[in-house]
Amino acid sequence: MSSTLLDEALKVIVSQQLLVNMVSKRVRQLTAGHRPMIVTGPRMGFSDIALTEIIEGKLKYEAAPVPTVPGGATGG
Repeated sequence: MSSTLLDEALKVIVSQQLLVNMVSKRVRQLTAGHRPMIVTGPRMGFSDIALTEIIEGKLKYEAAPVPTVPGGATGG
């Protein structure tokens, strides 16, 4: 994994934990046979592909909605 790609991806996804989770999930997908969404080079590993997809805006995330309690949270 290239540290340059990691630094660039952290500019897009500022949370390190979220970035690690996104790359990990995408690497599993690529390993399972999913096609890259970018043009790849001969020496690019799966993590490099995932980071480049994030940098180029091809791979994004959507935050899960916060569940609400019917009737409000009254704690009592």
